[in-house]
Amino acid sequence: PPDFSQKVSESMQYPFKPCMRVEVVDKRHLCRTRVAVVESVIGGRLRLVYEESEDRTDDFWCHMHSPLIHHIGWSRSIGHRFKRSDITKKQDGHFDTPPHLFAKVKEVDQSGEWFKEGMKLEAIDPLNLSTICVATIRKVLADGFLMIGIDGSEAADGSDWFCYHATSPSIFPVGFCEINMIELTPPRGYTKLPFKWFDYLRETGSIAAPVKLFNKDVPNHGFRVGMKLEAVDLMEPRLICVATVTRIIHRLLRIHFDGWEEEYDQWVDCESPDLYPVGWCQLTGYQLQPPASQSSRESQSASSKQKKKAKSQQYKGHKKMTTSQLKEELLDGEDYSFLHGASDQESNGSATVYIKQEP
Repeated sequence: PPDFSQKVSESMQYPFKPCMRVEVVDKRHLCRTRVAVVESVIGGRLRLVYEESEDRTDDFWCHMHSPLIHHIGWSRSIGHRFKRSDITKKQDGHFDTPPHLFAKVKEVDQSGEWFKEGMKLEAIDPLNLSTICVATIRKVLADGFLMIGIDGSEAADGSDWFCYHATSPSIFPVGFCEINMIELTPPRGYTKLPFKWFDYLRETGSIAAPVKLFNKDVPNHGFRVGMKLEAVDLMEPRLICVATVTRIIHRLLRIHFDGWEEEYDQWVDCESPDLYPVGWCQLTGYQLQPPASQSSRESQSASSKQKKKAKSQQYKGHKKMTTSQLKEELLDGEDYSFLHGASDQESNGSATVYIKQEP
């Protein structure tokens, strides 16, 4: 359109400004948050420097609508762990970000049937985003937030628990992977393979979180397998890379980074603020990482790739060799169609996938 440049300029005005203080996940201890200060804003993406970083190099990148950042006081209000700052007073020019600027989470009713500690579910591992793992609710917080641990990989002090909202598109009911033919990562060290949920629940004396408590909304997102886009490498979130959609399950997208092996793929929600259209980096002046060539892959493998592996491998479980039919006892007949995925070629938001179909 003739006013394209003006529209772009208007859309580049962001409410987050340098020197604003936020609470953000502690990248070294996922179970807690820390205070960080906005250092710069590019295309709605924030470079946050942890408040106690004297040389301002201890940073974290995320989008301003990321579920990982919150207003000052959020952790205390919901009962989340928080690393108190050694800095006793705000530094000159720093000020708390107004709460209304943060992404709103859906209100939930926790008074009736609700998630409980010890319930089992399936969850995307935040330290290895190519895997969906057997997981357990470890703590129920206020406002619909849950602390979740990956079975078989948890630290004794719970320092690697992570926080997902009950409506998060990154948690799934028991059986979701099996029915949608996604490889489920069983607990590390679990030897009874192929993994069967029914047996595991019985062995651990656990119950599955009710299917009806999970987010069932599927937007009509329009993504198709094979589409190209620009995507944040969430293991190195300052990087935005050339990527391809390789699978679609309801609202869940499998994102492959061009030129890299599949072990670096990421499961990402279709509405994630970490996905961008082709050309976004050029438009905003952000550096785009091109597809890795064979030679550059080999030259980088000793450094950056090794770093990525070290970060993620601690959560890799045994490979599941086959998919077996889930026992009927696990499936609530009324909710079966929620678990059952759309095919990889489907991406519309038709509500029929969540409605019990007559034979």
